[in-house]
Amino acid sequence: MVIMNLYKTPGTWLSGTGPESSIVISSRIRLARNVEGFPFVNRMKKGTKQEFVDFFLGSVQDLTKEYDLKWIEISQLDRVDLSLLLERHLISREIIDGSGCRGILVNREETIAVMVNEEDHLRIQYLASGLQLGSIWNKLDKVDDQIDACVPYAFSPELGFLTSCPTNLGTGIRVSVMLHLPGLSITDQVKKVFKAVSTMGLTVRGLYGEGTEGIGDFYQVSNQKTLGFSETDIIKKVEAVVPKVITYEENARKRLIEDNMKVLNDRIWRAYGILRYARSVSSEETLTLLSLVRLGVNLGIIKDVDITAVNNLFIYSQPSHLQKRANREMGSSERDTARADYIRKSLHGE
Repeated sequence: MVIMNLYKTPGTWLSGTGPESSIVISSRIRLARNVEGFPFVNRMKKGTKQEFVDFFLGSVQDLTKEYDLKWIEISQLDRVDLSLLLERHLISREIIDGSGCRGILVNREETIAVMVNEEDHLRIQYLASGLQLGSIWNKLDKVDDQIDACVPYAFSPELGFLTSCPTNLGTGIRVSVMLHLPGLSITDQVKKVFKAVSTMGLTVRGLYGEGTEGIGDFYQVSNQKTLGFSETDIIKKVEAVVPKVITYEENARKRLIEDNMKVLNDRIWRAYGILRYARSVSSEETLTLLSLVRLGVNLGIIKDVDITAVNNLFIYSQPSHLQKRANREMGSSERDTARADYIRKSLHGE
């Protein structure tokens, strides 16, 4: 029932209403935390994992009521439901590939999510539309303090928060901003910009995080280090770099309009035409075409499509969402047909 409730409405981070939302899809801050008295997850036996989940859920009952968090037990989900949560950026591949009792607490708006028994005991995240790291940090910091008051975190005065992976030691914070950069992609400047970003101590990942590519011109910029810096320092660093990337993208879009308006118009309207009338379209092609349509909407070239509707299509056209909509598993070819049908009807306002 919880999965169906999530599926029926898109997360608020897709609303396209946050600051700089024409380029910044979302801001996310995630904290890695472990609890005293329990071994790290990779050292836990099956029974201990269940014991920890029971202990944690029992300890945060007031918190779950305050934020209306619902528990989803990962081990009880089928392949489609697991992929659906991944497509919505609520869980990781690591928790899917894990074993034993594990799950996620999530609210209806999908702003707050707490993965339990992933790589660490807890992965607490806050996700919101547009560029608003300072705002979501204030909210996440409050949630983190509330959990800390319920369960004792594993903490060292010298090393900070203790984590399974040494790269997360210290603050245990991962700050990431998802960007849509079609202008830099079309003008072939993406690699140059990302090389500059890496010299500033940040890293660039694809749509679904580490090890993925920037399909549909979507990229995540995030911090690399957590030890030796405060949470505020790390957030400020990302806040300082992302506006520069936004400026590069804005300049690239201006150059496209000034120098290649006919070509740009043609590419955008071709993409829109294919999606509006195609009878079969793959997932990867859809992301590429929707990227151009989203650019067209933001530039005012396409005027009769709402940006929120385009953002939602990026999620609802994904394989597991299509299968959930059909209430059955489908092969690749059938999904391509169902995807084209869904997008066609959506763009026709049906």
